Amino acid sequence: MANQDYPTVDALAPAQILEKAQAVGTGKASMPLGRAFVLACLAGFYIGMGGMFMLLVKADPTLPFAASSLLGGFVFSLGLFAVIVAGAELFTGNSLMLIGCLSGKYGVSDLLKSWAVVYLGNLCGSLLLVAVLFFANFAGMNKGQVGITMISVADAKCALPWATAFFRAIMCNVLVCLGVWMGFAGKTVVDKFFAAAMPVMAFVACGFEHCVANMFFIPMGLVTLATTGLGDGQTISGALNLMGMLSNLSAATLGNIVGGALLFAGAYWLAFGKKAR
Repeated sequence: MANQDYPTVDALAPAQILEKAQAVGTGKASMPLGRAFVLACLAGFYIGMGGMFMLLVKADPTLPFAASSLLGGFVFSLGLFAVIVAGAELFTGNSLMLIGCLSGKYGVSDLLKSWAVVYLGNLCGSLLLVAVLFFANFAGMNKGQVGITMISVADAKCALPWATAFFRAIMCNVLVCLGVWMGFAGKTVVDKFFAAAMPVMAFVACGFEHCVANMFFIPMGLVTLATTGLGDGQTISGALNLMGMLSNLSAATLGNIVGGALLFAGAYWLAFGKKAR
């Protein structure tokens, strides 16, 4: 009989989540590269769709700052929710693969090869969505306000100092990996939705940097700026260019690795995995 003072929680305990993370990581490390690439393209597309949804909300200038930030974060969670439930390979979430590597389930070379293939696939999926939305004239919605928002969001990201973007990316992937980790604990689709939604709302509302999301936001802003007149007369920094994109993506990528792999995954392995090994 269950102790009434400590009712049973219908979710995996942290040590069980770690075992599941090891098993999932082992599957990812041994996955054929072609399949991993296709699933990574899907993840890039899904995360971009979350960004697309967020831009639509942000394009309403009548919304107060807090409401716009929270609602934008909520709709952006579509991306991670789709990755978790539909099944796709996301570079930032795959930071948790470090757990299986530290536990001796696969080698460092397997980990790095998987990360490289998934990163490239995420980029290709993100750029594919940029192309689709460009030809769909998504930027023209709300009398062009969506396109103006695309440009301003992308410009703000490119204008960030490298160190600022790096530390914002650390916090971002702590939250993303928290969402994936709690998604492992859940047993239903509803569980997984709320596991994904709250951390994603937090990182978007706080303005943290996600490298895969930025693979969509920045190219989308660049294309919109180059092909429309929506940037004319807008107050932008001028950092929205190829060098600005490379600066942001390098900082966001490294920061996401530090936050997700070294801080989050490393901490849980030290707490539960090291003893088991």
